[in-house]
Amino acid sequence: MNDTRGNPVGTTSPAALSHAEIALWRLVSFYDVPLADLDAAAAEDPAWCWPHLMRAGFLLSLTEPALLPDARAALEQAELRAAGATPRERAHHAALSRCAAGDWLGACTAWEQVLLDHPRDLAALQWAHFFDLHRGDARNLRARVARVLPEWPHDDALRPYVLGLLAFGLEECGHYAQAEAVGREVCAGAAKVPAATHAVAHVLEMQGRHEEGRQWLAQMRPVWAEDNGFAVHHAWHLALFHLEAMDLPAALALYDTEVGGANPVLTLQRLDGASLLWRLQLLGADVGARWSDIALGWDLGVRDVGHSAFNDLHAFVVLLGLRDRVRAQALLAAAQRRAERGAEAPLQAAREVGVPLMRGLLAFHDGELAEAIRLLLPLRERAAPLGGSQAQRELIDWTLLAACTAPGGERRLGRALLNERRVARGNTPLAAHWRARLTR
Repeated sequence: MNDTRGNPVGTTSPAALSHAEIALWRLVSFYDVPLADLDAAAAEDPAWCWPHLMRAGFLLSLTEPALLPDARAALEQAELRAAGATPRERAHHAALSRCAAGDWLGACTAWEQVLLDHPRDLAALQWAHFFDLHRGDARNLRARVARVLPEWPHDDALRPYVLGLLAFGLEECGHYAQAEAVGREVCAGAAKVPAATHAVAHVLEMQGRHEEGRQWLAQMRPVWAEDNGFAVHHAWHLALFHLEAMDLPAALALYDTEVGGANPVLTLQRLDGASLLWRLQLLGADVGARWSDIALGWDLGVRDVGHSAFNDLHAFVVLLGLRDRVRAQALLAAAQRRAERGAEAPLQAAREVGVPLMRGLLAFHDGELAEAIRLLLPLRERAAPLGGSQAQRELIDWTLLAACTAPGGERRLGRALLNERRVARGNTPLAAHWRARLTR
């Protein structure tokens, strides 16, 4: 059998395939998790490996260390059913096995081979896209989608989700006008595509269009906020628009209702809360006990350090926010040791960016402004391997501006950084705030 996009599958059960198709839609739309649908597919065809491979891919894409054993168990279950697998499914097993071993680049290379044979394999495209993001590979965030898009018919029900990926890739490569046009075109259609609303929000953020951004996310709230796994991250973007407008009370209120509290359940969601509190604090807001709030349920210890340099960095930020210098130094030391012992993408990112960035943030936390600036400034140009988006990695620029504008800071550098930001985003209220601090 083939699925509806012509990809060969190792099942003869239409019911099993139907459940797997629903799971794929959940995977790309973020509407509920696909695990129940995958269980149903496996029940309809117990010999089919694909539901187990999809489970592993979904769990791995969350970059949650606690979920690694479950992902590896799913891969083992798929291996037990390998006799009936198609070559495509076996190729997915190889890619996911590399991913589970921390070889994110190798996994993306393997998925690229799958896409050469099956350009309408949306699982391969989505997973490669995720790990392009986790590796900071902006070029492939755009180009990988572009290499397959012409193979997708305009009437394919899942094509809008491919375009949503393309819009984000275009934005991360700085093609803002094209990214916005593609994103808005998708959002004008019938499909609910949170990835497209997200891409447009990124464009508006990078151009300082904060009022448009607030209006956009309010207009599109039914797409991204109702039973959607992307809701916390969209709320974070809304908070960034509040910060650009220097509406700190609104950003704090949004943290309390949608970004913090019981809203985040995964590390990927908690990162947004940590980043938002750090930025609020840099602007002089009193965040009160919210650092303790975001730390609840988050393993901030050294046990899982090294799985994701991006996640480790934000755990470190929380420890600094808690003023727990002992645990922060322990996490930094563990990240340093782990980074020196491996060549996997997360460890290389930790070695080149994550550990120096932690040291810079620690120096800033300790009031050692010159040392913080010395450590942070070079990282602006080589932070991409850390992963995340341009907007997320701007935590570096924000901290540099705070260091430069603090008493005893480097005013000339601060002025240059602010000029750069003003050219990109205009004279927003946030720019005026930094300018006032520079001239104080």
